[in-house]
Amino acid sequence: MNDRSISGLLPPSPSAIEQLIAIVGHEHALTDPHDQAPFLREWRGRYVGRTPLVLRPGSTAEVSAIMEIANRKRFAIVTQGGNTGLVGGQIPAETGYEIILTTNRLHRIRDVNADAGHMTAEAGVTLAEVQARAAAVDRLFPLSLASEGTCTIGGNLATNAGGVAVLAYGSARQLVLGLEVVLADGRVWDGLRALKKDNTGYDLKQLFVGSEGTLGIITAAVLKLFPAPATKSTALVALPRLDAALQFFRAAERAAGHNLTAFEFISRESLNVVLHHVEGARAPFDTLSQPWYVLIEISSTAQIGEPDDLMQTALGEALENGLITDAVLARSISQSEALWKLRETLSEAQRFEGGSIKHDISVPVGRIPEFIARAAPIVESICPGCRPIVFGHFGDGNIHYNISQPLEMDKAAYLKLWEPMNEAVHTLVTELGGSISAEHGIGRMKREALTHFRSQVELDLMRQLKQTFDPQGILNPGKLI
Repeated sequence: MNDRSISGLLPPSPSAIEQLIAIVGHEHALTDPHDQAPFLREWRGRYVGRTPLVLRPGSTAEVSAIMEIANRKRFAIVTQGGNTGLVGGQIPAETGYEIILTTNRLHRIRDVNADAGHMTAEAGVTLAEVQARAAAVDRLFPLSLASEGTCTIGGNLATNAGGVAVLAYGSARQLVLGLEVVLADGRVWDGLRALKKDNTGYDLKQLFVGSEGTLGIITAAVLKLFPAPATKSTALVALPRLDAALQFFRAAERAAGHNLTAFEFISRESLNVVLHHVEGARAPFDTLSQPWYVLIEISSTAQIGEPDDLMQTALGEALENGLITDAVLARSISQSEALWKLRETLSEAQRFEGGSIKHDISVPVGRIPEFIARAAPIVESICPGCRPIVFGHFGDGNIHYNISQPLEMDKAAYLKLWEPMNEAVHTLVTELGGSISAEHGIGRMKREALTHFRSQVELDLMRQLKQTFDPQGILNPGKLI
């Protein structure tokens, strides 16, 4: 990490560490390297940090007391939720001076109001638990990620998580009504308002959503709940070419309208990786004869009929117009889960293919086929024989363009191409009017790239916000900006 990222900050003194331990109690302050290890390494092993102390506060008041001391004594705090981030934003620097504050003991669901359609959950509640508590009162919290059993609401909001339901419900930013945030100086902003309309000045909560822990620490949130779907229809569809996916998407929109809740596209190479490495994964077709596949889901709050009828209409029109060549329609919940397994285990399966250079990018929906066509020769010129594994959320333009190493190449040698590969792909993305980070954030991985692909005006505004909210620079230094 660049030295300027911690300029002016001090290592925590032994007396300061003792003060912090006293706030949370010895049983919730980790100093032993063995106990700290799970908090110091992100799951891909790309970032491994050091820390003198991992703090596990159990209340907003304890977080506030920690930040007051950190701000006064000028040492850095790195906030961590479920440690599922993919850009290193939750990992401390290698200097060993930054203290980790994990929110995993902030795990209470304070309130569920099914009739009013909202829930108040603390930052350390896992996404899966929020989903389950909503389902228990016949409501839906639609954010859905492969890591939902581990990732936490605080982290989801701090990174503006996306997932497979953005098409119908939006990203995390659209799913929050209010926040409780501990500021850098220890003050607590109580913005836990369950209001859908509040036009009293700046929308402060949206400054913290997506800020990756650099402006404040989210300790609780009021989340939107939706009517739970009563019926769903799921299908995996084979396409002869990627530009047919855009036409099929528009046809599905016409047929299903707001009931179209997922439209995921997957390359044949991606499906083959899952089928080869994931236990229990089954091929949906006798042969994967087509280059592209779409996993489509239509949902409804109606008790009978409607999603299947809408799906039949969408598939029938697409077959008639030559947009698709084949389709497998799930006839049971287990069959639907089997189809979703092919999509949800993709990132995990790719790990067995050796080194992978990943890109979480977005382009306008209409330019997805153009990006795929133009990116292939670009990455091939950088590493002949590399293997693009391509999938994503077609309806919102989010492409996971992950490039696996050539089979015969050394993994370490391949991963040295990370920077030139990223730069080439990101340059194309920018030319097409896209974003270098669609849903994973900036963290450490894309911090330098951000300076090349965002305007000076945008960067200046972000730095001014950082200076206003965190003038000492103690919150997650060296991340994002």
